[in-house]
Amino acid sequence: MSDFQLSLSEYLNTVQEVIRVAFDEPVWVKAEIRNLSIKGGHYYLELAEKEEDTDKVIASCKATIWKFSAAKMVLKFERESGIELSRDLNVLIKVKARFDPQYGFSVNIEDIDSSYTLGDIARRYQQLLERLSTEGLVNKNKSLPTPFDIQNVLVIAPENAAGLGDFKKDADALSKAGVCHFVYQTATFQGNTAAVSIIDALGNGLRQWAKDFKAPPDLIVIIRGGGAVNDLAYLNDYNLAALLCKRSVPIWVGIGHEKDRTILDEVAHRSFDTPSKVIGGIRNLIVERTQEVLESLQTIKLLSQHQITAYQSQNDQYIRVIKTLAHGQINEANKSLDMMKGTLQYLAQQQIKFASNQVESLMRETLLQNPRNVMAKGYGIVRSNGKAIRSVKQISGDSIQVELQDGTIKANVTQVSSND
Repeated sequence: MSDFQLSLSEYLNTVQEVIRVAFDEPVWVKAEIRNLSIKGGHYYLELAEKEEDTDKVIASCKATIWKFSAAKMVLKFERESGIELSRDLNVLIKVKARFDPQYGFSVNIEDIDSSYTLGDIARRYQQLLERLSTEGLVNKNKSLPTPFDIQNVLVIAPENAAGLGDFKKDADALSKAGVCHFVYQTATFQGNTAAVSIIDALGNGLRQWAKDFKAPPDLIVIIRGGGAVNDLAYLNDYNLAALLCKRSVPIWVGIGHEKDRTILDEVAHRSFDTPSKVIGGIRNLIVERTQEVLESLQTIKLLSQHQITAYQSQNDQYIRVIKTLAHGQINEANKSLDMMKGTLQYLAQQQIKFASNQVESLMRETLLQNPRNVMAKGYGIVRSNGKAIRSVKQISGDSIQVELQDGTIKANVTQVSSND
């Protein structure tokens, strides 16, 4: 046997025959599409199998979907799954082994089970959602209060995306009116680097924001325009979702698909179908808040008017009470004055009467004390040097005059005797 030799072509032709006989019937195989390219209508794929825990590739091979069956097969898969056939998808494919001595081993794909891919995406999505729920993160951003007034917004979006253009039409109008200010940060939203790109864009945007503004943004908006449905799978990343959950600023997302949801829709404060609806939500909230303020202002005016009217009515009532009380007090005072006046008149009359009696009494006494009347009773007035005297000590000289009722007597003083 050591002398038995084959040429390489003979050996590979033998291998080709063995594979053709042994794997004549197609079989269903689970694999991940690591790469995919289309040339001349033919689909050229690189398939792989990875260890579940380490993502280490443990098997790989080339695969082909030939042009004559590609259009029908791929269209059927995409129509049933709603997902574009592309790299990074886990697929269940019916393959037939093929070995060519010149081009090596590969498999021809004869069918693709769309339900398997959908189930795998749903399974991984559910696992991610359960992990976030277990860690208490899934509702953390949702529970933040809606901003009362949206003035400053940080926007994360793909550069030059159609959805961004739709968003900016209304955003620019709000900005021009001075109602709201928008700061834009670009990121990649498809491919294996999508999650990392959004994380980096958010980090860079917030760091720059801290330098330019004193307060954090009122809102963080993450939007993506139209695109392949399976691009959404790149956004179902734990690190990205956990980062958004932990933000203290409400996050609104508009990924661009009405039917399909991503993990960002699950954890965001609010989720919209399209970028246009996100800016519509911002505009509507500003309008609602403005309307609430106007209604509150109108309510304040009405309440103020009611209060003023009530106070005026109360004041009028108080004035009427004061007037009534004042009139009562005045009437009482007038009555008191009348009583006092009557009393004073009575007392004055009594005083006048008493005084009149006294005057009459004094007049009578005065009349009684008239020197002529007194002298008529036998009394006289003694004068010394022409002056009336009451005491012997007032006598000056040797003579006095004694005036009687009917005449005057001049007498010489010979002797003065005191009663002491």
